Amino acid sequence: MTAARSNLSLVRVQVRSTNRMFWRTPIAAFFTLALPVIFLVLFSVIFGSEDIAGGYSFSQFFAPAMAVFAAVSSTFTNLAVRTAFAREQGILKRVRGTPLPPWIYMAGIIGSGVWIALLSVVLMFILGWAFFGFQMVWDDIGLVVLVFVVGIATFSALGLAVCSIIKNADAAPAVANGVFLPMAFISGIFIPLDEAPRWLVILGDVFPLKHFAEPFSDAFNPLHTGQVLGWENIAIMGAWLLFGALIVTRFFSWDPRGAK
Repeated sequence: MTAARSNLSLVRVQVRSTNRMFWRTPIAAFFTLALPVIFLVLFSVIFGSEDIAGGYSFSQFFAPAMAVFAAVSSTFTNLAVRTAFAREQGILKRVRGTPLPPWIYMAGIIGSGVWIALLSVVLMFILGWAFFGFQMVWDDIGLVVLVFVVGIATFSALGLAVCSIIKNADAAPAVANGVFLPMAFISGIFIPLDEAPRWLVILGDVFPLKHFAEPFSDAFNPLHTGQVLGWENIAIMGAWLLFGALIVTRFFSWDPRGAK
C-alpha cells in the first residue's frame, strides 16, 4: 500500500510538472484550447440566429462537438508533438537514466493530456452556457463519462503511436494535424454529413473520432431519441485503442531517432 501511495504521489508530481511546461508553451496552449474556443465563438455567432427545432440554440449541438475536438487535440495532437520533441531533445533518454521509473514519466504526460482534455470540455460547456444558450443535459451523464474515458484512452494511444513512427520531431505537428483535421471533417465535427457522398460517410465510420463525437453529442441533444451509445462505438474505438497500443509496443523508442 505504501509503494502504491508513493507511485501515485510521483505521478501527481509528474502531471503537475508537465502541466507547467504546457502552459509555458503558448503555441501548444493556443492550438489545444484557444483554437476550439475560436471555432465555438465564430460558428455560434454566424449560425446562432438560425432557428433550431425545439427552440434550442445552435450551441446546444455545436458545443459538445467542439468539446470533443478540444479533448482529442489535448491528447492525440498534444501527446504526439510533446513526446516527439522530448525524445529528440534527449529528455526521454535521460529519464531512463534516473531513479524515476519510465512508466511514471509517461503516466505524467498522459495524465496531463487527460487533465487538459477534461478542462477543455468544461470550458466549452461553460462558454456555450454563458454566451450562446447551451443547456446542460444530465440524463445520460454516465454514458458521457464512459464515452469520454474510452475516447481519451483511444486517442492517447494513437497520439503515442504517431510519435512512435515519425522520424523527427519537426514532422510531428504536420503529421498529427494532417491526420486529425481531415478526420474531424469526415467525422461530422464541424458540419453534418447528411448530404455527403456515401463513400465519405463510410470512411468516417471507419475512424474512431466519429464514434467518440456522435454518442457524446447525442447525450447532450435534448431532441435525440433512441439509443445514445451503441456497441459499435465502443468496439471501433477499442479496436483503434488496441491498434495504437500495438504500434507503441512495437516501435516506440526512448532514444532520439538519430542516436546510434
